[in-house]
Formats: sequence, C-alpha cells, structure tokens
Amino acid sequence: MGYAEFSLSRSKGILVKQISSINDFVIKFANVNGSGSASANQMFAKGVFRSGIPVSPKNIFPSNIQGLPTWFEVRVNEKGYLGRREGIDIAVAMNPQSYGQDVNELKEGGYLIYDSSWSRDFGRDDINILEIPLTKLCVQEFSNPKQRLLFKNLGYVGLLASILEMNKEIYVSLIEEQFKGKEKLIEPNVKALEIGYKYAEDNFKDLCQIKVNKSNKTDGLILTSGNDAAGLGCVYGGATVCAWYPITPSTSLAESFDKYSEKLRVEIGTDKNKYAFIQAEDELAAMGMTIGANWNGARAFTATSGPGVSLMSEFIGLAYFAEVPAVLFNVQRGGPSTGMPTRTQQSDLLSCAYASHGDTKHIMLIPSDPKECFEFAVEAFDLAERYQTPVIVLLDLDLGMNDWSSKEFEWDDAKEYDRGKVLSKEDLDEIEEFGRYLDVDGDGVPYRTYPGTHPQKGAYFTRGTSHDEYARYTEDGVKNAEVLSRLTKKFQTASSTVPKPVFNQEESTSSIGVIYFGSTDCSMQEALDGLEDNNIDVDAMRIRSFPFNLEVWEFIEDHDLLFIVEQNRDGQMRTLLMAEGGIIPDKLVSILCFDGQPITASFITNKIIAHISGTPSVAAS
Repeated sequence: MGYAEFSLSRSKGILVKQISSINDFVIKFANVNGSGSASANQMFAKGVFRSGIPVSPKNIFPSNIQGLPTWFEVRVNEKGYLGRREGIDIAVAMNPQSYGQDVNELKEGGYLIYDSSWSRDFGRDDINILEIPLTKLCVQEFSNPKQRLLFKNLGYVGLLASILEMNKEIYVSLIEEQFKGKEKLIEPNVKALEIGYKYAEDNFKDLCQIKVNKSNKTDGLILTSGNDAAGLGCVYGGATVCAWYPITPSTSLAESFDKYSEKLRVEIGTDKNKYAFIQAEDELAAMGMTIGANWNGARAFTATSGPGVSLMSEFIGLAYFAEVPAVLFNVQRGGPSTGMPTRTQQSDLLSCAYASHGDTKHIMLIPSDPKECFEFAVEAFDLAERYQTPVIVLLDLDLGMNDWSSKEFEWDDAKEYDRGKVLSKEDLDEIEEFGRYLDVDGDGVPYRTYPGTHPQKGAYFTRGTSHDEYARYTEDGVKNAEVLSRLTKKFQTASSTVPKPVFNQEESTSSIGVIYFGSTDCSMQEALDGLEDNNIDVDAMRIRSFPFNLEVWEFIEDHDLLFIVEQNRDGQMRTLLMAEGGIIPDKLVSILCFDGQPITASFITNKIIAHISGTPSVAAS
C-alpha cells in the first residue's frame, strides 16, 4: 500500500479517511521545553532507523527558558527522501499550549495521539483521534512526580511501536544501551514503554494504517549530526587545540571535539591526553587564541555562529593579512542580530566570504551531509596550512544540530597531512635572507617557519600592519598594493584545489540549470524527481566551496537560465556569483526560503514551475 492511499475508519462514531502508507510518513511530537521529551523522541527515530528505514529527525526548540512549546519532527522515507516535507501524518500532541497549531498541521486522514487524562475537543472530524490517559497511567504506576513526567514520553513511544507494528525489543535494547552503567534505571524505563505498548494493543488494534515494515535501506548508513561529524573530523584532521565560546547552534561541535579527543588524543604508552580545549571569554578572544596556536605550529580551530563571526572579523582579517592558518566552523542560524538562534538559515555567505574590513577573500567549504562535514573538517586544516589563511566551514543549524541518515565515514591510515610550505633549519641554512612574504614559486603562496626553528633565521614578527616581502613594516603604498595583489593570486590558486561542485548528470541536457548548496541537497534530490515528473528537464549543480572552481563558471556558461536556491532573504550566493564572475543579473533567478524552517522539495519545484510558466522572476517564502 503506497503513501497517500486512504481507507475508512470511525473516530468517535464518525466515518473518516485514514492515511495508509508503509515506511513513508512524517510524525511530529509536540512537547514542553525542559520535559525530557527530546530523548524519547530521538529514541523513536533511532528505533525506525534500526528497523532499516532512513529517517531525518529535527528538533524544533525555543531559544527562551523552560516551559515554552517545543517540537520534534521525524520524516521516515524508505526511498531516502529526507528533506522536510509539509503536512503531518501523525501528531503526538502532549502540550495543550500548542494544540491548535498541532491539530491544524495534521493532514486529512491523519492520526492525532494525545493525553486524554484531560478531555479535549479538537474541532476536526476529518482526522483519527487516538486517546491515551498517559498521566493517569503514570500516576498509577510511579510514585515519583519527576518520573511520572519523564515516563509519559516513553509511554507514547511504546504506543507508537504498537500501532506502527514495530519490534518492541528494538526500544528495549535502546533503553538498555542508554542506561548502561545505570542498570537500576532500565527496569522503570522499560515499564513505561510497556504501559503505552499494552494500552495500544488493548485499544488501538488496526486503528492506524501507517506501518513500519522492517527493511534494509539503512545498511551502510549511520545516524549522526553534522556537528558531531565535524568534531570527529577535527580530531582526524590533526587538530590539537579548540578555542571557543558557547553559542547556539555550534556548541555541540566544540563539545564533540572534546569528547572524541578525550578518547582518541591520548599519548601512546600513557593515559595522558594531548589536546587543549579552551573556553574563551568571548568570540574575539577565541579567534585570537586560534590564530596564536596555529602560528606556533599547532592545528587549531574555533566554532561559532553568525554573531560570533561578526565579533571575530577583526582577527580574521589579521590572520588573512599576516597569513596565519586558521580554521573556523560557522554553524549558521537565523539573523540578523540575535535573530532566531534556534532556527536555520544560510545567511552568512557574504559575511564569511569577505569577513573583516578592507580587501579580504576567504576560502569557504560548504558540506551537505555529515559525511562531508567529517571530510571537509579534515580538508580544512590542510587547506589552511597550504595557503596560510583562514578557512571557514559553513554548516547550518539543520545540518549541524539535527541527526541525519548518512553514509559511513571513511579513513585512510596512510593519509599524510599537508603542512604547506614550511622551511626546516636545514632549509634556512641555505638561504641568505629569508623573505617571509616572498612569492618564490609564482603561486602567491610564500614560505613560512615555525617559531624556534632556527636561532638566527626565520623568526618574524607577525603584524597586521602593512609590510614588505621580508615582513618589515612599511608605509609604502606600492609595496602594500603588491602584497594585496599577491594575496589575490593565492586565492586564485586555491580555486583549483578546493572541493569541486557535484552535478546530477555527466553532461548538460537542458538550457535550464539549478544551483544550490549545503543542506538544501536533501530536498533538492526529491525536487529534481518532482520536476522530472512534470516533464521539466533541468541540470543541477551543488556548489561545495569558494573560491569557485572553473567547473562552476562552465556550468553557468552552458545554461541560458539558472535558478539559485538559497535559504536566505537576499540571494547571497547569487550576489557572490555575480560579484566574482560578472554574471548578468537576468540570467540568475533566486528561489529564497528564509522562514527558519528547512526548505522543502515542493517549495523548490513549485517555484521553478511557476517561473517557467510566466510568474515573476524572484520566488521567495
């Protein structure tokens, strides 16, 4: 039985449609912030994943204090379509504050599960209502008030396992894993799971036509977040220093590095950890520490979000002009100002590409999934040292904080780090006068040394003021212009080695192209299939880095019309392409979503179809 088929059932004596589907649905949990629900909701998603079906859970939480509404949305799709989808098939409504919104989002024929300890009229006769008195059941079984609150969450997980016909033992195993080492907590948690499961078995048999059938579509996949993957990538990339200041949604990236370093960065033959994890007093200090550690020969990074980049800009400019490697992870969120700190956007492209005052251009890497977050974290350190410059890795909240069904990471133990043009003592012995900023090879990249390499040669003062090829202070405008021109050459050299774009076809088949980047990838794959279903032939390119590769410019040249899909208001990627390539504006049509929610496939397809059929050229949410 495929998705969107209907059967009929009775809800409170009324004959209503039922959504019928197998391994393809969207479920949304509505809870209260601080109620411990996120753990149970995540456990539900993990159970589906272990049943062999790809999932993409999204935690939608407020930036304010405990007590406000929070949601957790899970898309389940055996085909692997994991972008957000409009419309809810199953709503688990546990928060009376948000009942109105939660019920309105439910599709006709969908299923509403709620705590009927308090009766409620939801005002809809086209949905299926499954009532369970969770609070009363937990009061009967548990005496501890805190346990009653927490165990309600596992109660509805048990109910879902029953009505979706899932293997309950999957959740028992997950509980045992979660509380390993705290065995006394296993029994009451399993009991709470059983409460919901048994109630559903007794009362809801055959009342839900959405099912989870065991599959194998998650073979070779893992369930992880972009932040966790990037943190692990920093360890494998050779980072030994993280200087950071807490900010949503990047904090978990730094914490992931700390977690993995504690386990993996251990001196051989001892139990001593060999890494530094420093919480600075603010973002500016964190960037300064990162620059200092890199100048001294370590591989160091910081992690932040848009407001942190604003504060770090002066030091980013210092690293660019003094030519000190540095890696910065920007997990983008809604702005400007404090904005929507717990919502997603792709709105920091321009602020990162040209961060700091004066003429600056920075290497940016833009991953689309956790596997690329891991790989690009590793590559960022090589690029930073090869080109002696800041490298900014751009994630967003959706990719960074939420879990994704991702391909397993790969690692080659034979990999050697690229430390770039670093002179040894022996190299310096053969040089009459070391020129720190000399372009010896014609690629714009000078040679450098580590402090203490040579007793007389190689030491230099790292300055942010104007300087000549020998790092000597100068007020000579011509000399300063020569340095700025060489930095441009270095940036152009980098365009041939940063990650190349990914295409949906080997050769162009259409005069229409679509350009996109980052976490939009998950929705774009589904959108391209939707366009094909509507007999619209387009070529697609996912940009993965800045400076733009030659392949990017060739793709633009090969197409008469290009849609630029972005999750920001101002079309920042479109602006960047026009600024860097001199592309005429009429050739680039913006499709913009900036409501803080991840962009959907239907949004993309509808906007492209509408434009091709003759609607205005700028499509925005």
